[in-house]
Amino acid sequence: MRYIYIILLLNIGCLSESYIIRSRDKVHNKRHLNVYPDLVRLEEGGSKKEGGEGHECSNTNKNCGSSLGKTDPKAKASNIAQKAAQEAKAANDAQMAAAEAAAAQVKSELADRALQSARAAEAALAGKQQIMEQLETEHREAEAVVQDVTNSLQNTQTNAAAAGDAAAEAKTQLEKLKQLVQAAMTNLSNIENVSTGAQQELAEKTQLLEAAKNRVENLGHQLQAAKQDFEKTKKAAYKAACAAVEAKQKAQRTRRMAHRRVH
Repeated sequence: MRYIYIILLLNIGCLSESYIIRSRDKVHNKRHLNVYPDLVRLEEGGSKKEGGEGHECSNTNKNCGSSLGKTDPKAKASNIAQKAAQEAKAANDAQMAAAEAAAAQVKSELADRALQSARAAEAALAGKQQIMEQLETEHREAEAVVQDVTNSLQNTQTNAAAAGDAAAEAKTQLEKLKQLVQAAMTNLSNIENVSTGAQQELAEKTQLLEAAKNRVENLGHQLQAAKQDFEKTKKAAYKAACAAVEAKQKAQRTRRMAHRRVH
């Protein structure tokens, strides 16, 4: 921060100094053109001649003074020209001093402005630094949020993949269950057919059973009657046998009695 401020002040100082030099030259040239146009042309002529007549007159001041006493009109004109040149030079020096003073004032004002600008720049830099730090903090927070969201997204993707696998497995199981249900329905239909057949068979067997029961009952009655008839026949046969034995015995007794009578 401090080094940036020093570099900024150096840059502003260089810019203000170059601006002051250019401004001073421009002010000096403009004032020469507006106030002393003849003097400016004289200086331009002297600068073109590299020393010029004014320089020769200043260097040969003694010669100019000595020639002034010999020729009156020309000496007076030369004296007037010399005085005019001296006055112009003095005015030029005064003008340059005034320009330097004005330039110093401008330089001071520009320095103040530069200092104010530097302070404003420092304040702006501090503000920008604060904004930058805030943005860096927000950027870090945003990166953390992005990382959290990325992790959450990865977890969600993992969960989604697991859910997809579970859904696929559930679909497979559902297909198997459908097949089992279809097989069970087929088996149920077969069982229903078997049950219907069994019921029909049961009805038939029930009818046969009823008929058999009736036959058994009838046969029981017939058997009972046969038993009774058998007992009756048995008793009659027994009586007949007894009667036959008795008749045989009687016949034997009769033959013996007859035989006895014959003898």
